[in-house]
Formats: sequence, C-alpha cells, structure tokens
Amino acid sequence: MIQHVTVVGGHGRSGEPDGVERVEFAMGDVVAIVGPTGSGKTTLINDIELFADANTPTGRRVLFDGVPAPMEFRDDPARNPIALITQNTTFLSDLPVAEFLETHARIRCVETQQRASVVARTLAFANELTGEPISEASRMTELSGGQTRALLIADATVVCDAPIVLLDEVENAGIHRTRALQLLRRQRKIFLFVTHDPRITLLADYRIVMQGGRIRQVLRTDETERGLASAVNRLDDVLARLRDRIREGGRITAAEMEGVA
Repeated sequence: MIQHVTVVGGHGRSGEPDGVERVEFAMGDVVAIVGPTGSGKTTLINDIELFADANTPTGRRVLFDGVPAPMEFRDDPARNPIALITQNTTFLSDLPVAEFLETHARIRCVETQQRASVVARTLAFANELTGEPISEASRMTELSGGQTRALLIADATVVCDAPIVLLDEVENAGIHRTRALQLLRRQRKIFLFVTHDPRITLLADYRIVMQGGRIRQVLRTDETERGLASAVNRLDDVLARLRDRIREGGRITAAEMEGVA
C-alpha cells in the first residue's frame, strides 16, 4: 500500500527551476493546484499520471514511497494507483450506468461476487455528490455534466479504489463541493484538485502555486484562511442561489442576497 508520493522538482517552460526541490503528498492529503490559465497546472497532474521520471518536458520525477513507479503500474490497468478525472467527460459507449460500472469493476479485477455491491456503493456515493439522482438504468450519454463528474469521482474512489485521485476543475462540474470534500476526506486517499475556486482552495490542506509552467511555491492553509472559509462558503452559496434563480426564469430580489454581508 502506497504511503506517500513525492514530486521531485524540474523546471518551467523557460528552463527556470521549480521553486521547491520536492513536494510530498501523504495519504489523506487534500491539495489544491492553483495559478492562472496556462501556468502549468494540468502539466503537473499529467506528470503525476504519467509517472514522470525525468522523461517529460518538465524534467520532474514522481516517486512512490521513495522509488520510481514499477512497470506494473504502467502495464496493468488493475494495478495503476492513479485515477485522473478531466474536463473531457465524453463517452464512446452508450452503456447503462450499472453496466458501465460493472464492466469497469471487471477490468479492475473485482471478484464476481463483489461486483453488485461495488456497483451499488459507487452509485450511492455518486448520488451524495450530486443533487440530480442517477439511476442504474440511466444511459451514460444521457447524464448531465454534474451527474457524469459525480459518477466518475465515485467510480475512481470505489471501483478503482485508487490511492491517488487527480481532479481537473471540479468547480465546473455541478456538484456540491463542500460535501464532496467532506466525503472524500473520509477515504484516506491523496486528492489533488486543479482549481480556480477559493472554496475548494481554502478547504484544502495546502496549495501548490503554479506560474510559467513551474511550481512557484507551496502554501499551507493557515488558521486565518480557515477562519475566512466559512464566509467564502456563504458568499458562494448566495451566488449558487442567484444562478438557480436565473435558470428558473425568476427575478433577483433582496432575499437572494441574504448572507452576503
């Protein structure tokens, strides 16, 4: 069982070295990767997913418990410890949800007698993340963006049981972010969120700040920021209510602004 993952620093697009020599992730860590568009956030998670060993453009190395990834991580999908959930959630197959999950469980070498339970637990987890219930008979191509992302997060957590989960901009997914983070923390995995969202960032243990393709710095969430998190959450909830009101064709009134002050 993997206990920690290390990213050994490389360099940015200009050749300037990363601002930290190494970043350590331990099981249970929730980490935000932040920075402006084009700063190298997705490149960093790609380095991790590719088990970089000074063989990617950044020159970074990714170590698992202090050593490079063994070949079975690369060659055997059932042994791959990383699940990557990107913004691209287009499916080539129009399977029902239950069949999709059962097929993935089979690929992941889940024993036959356990597959029904794994599918049920995955679907239940997904439905805790989204306000739009997903049924096992729903077809994958009929799911909304929020349902799809919730299902993929649940699939990575339960079916894959991957110790490292990489999530690219879940703030656009239509899921309840605070609830998602609370549920994910119970899993004792490493979760890395590429995000622009202050709500996710302040709920993370620390954040990796990217700039110019390089890791500029690592900032641990301090007590001052944790104290501000509840105010940020209230503001975000107000904005969510405004969006819902507009979608429903309603007018904005003072009542929707309650909680801003």
